[in-house]
Amino acid sequence: MRRSTCAAIFTALLLPFVVHAASAQAVPAYDLRDITVGMPVGDLPDAGYVNLTCAKDPERKLSAWSGWRDCPADAQAMRAVRFDFDPETSQDGTKVAGHPVLLTALVDDKGTVTGLTIETDPKARLYIRKKAFLLGNQVKSRYGAEGWDCKELQPTAGEQPVGGVFLREVCSKAVPGRTLTVERELFRKPDQDAKSFVDQTLVRITKATN
Repeated sequence: MRRSTCAAIFTALLLPFVVHAASAQAVPAYDLRDITVGMPVGDLPDAGYVNLTCAKDPERKLSAWSGWRDCPADAQAMRAVRFDFDPETSQDGTKVAGHPVLLTALVDDKGTVTGLTIETDPKARLYIRKKAFLLGNQVKSRYGAEGWDCKELQPTAGEQPVGGVFLREVCSKAVPGRTLTVERELFRKPDQDAKSFVDQTLVRITKATN
């Protein structure tokens, strides 16, 4: 009995460390395909990506990632590059976990990918877009369910639930080398009809500053 009791106590003490280790191992090496926030933009392959444009000047097209300096810098000296997946390597189009998305990479003056934005496409077909808020759950699961700091925001005047659900959630989590922010929204604005509503996920992955 004494040995059984000691074994049970040891298992109980060890379990949190095992779970923590498993959670740490679950953090993916790449944030999106072969892109990891914190890597040099020069290491990004041109194959597999198309329609590279400057987010602040969509008329300015880039033939390759190496043209990132052609994009205008913001107040933080970051250059935002919009991009799509190449249809030849992604037959379903530019999608993440089955959701049509808009993708933007941020590059600093040193040529480091310091940020990545994944936003559900508001122009997607209704039957796909109505599930856009679920992408947030998929992202959180990918980086491990534990350790997220989430805040639920309340409706403002006139905002209504959709199908009995109101969602305005902001979650954040730190993983090695980067910080994650996941924003999810599902609600109807006062001026929207029964077939119109806000339903979206916005994911920001930024390079850790320390």
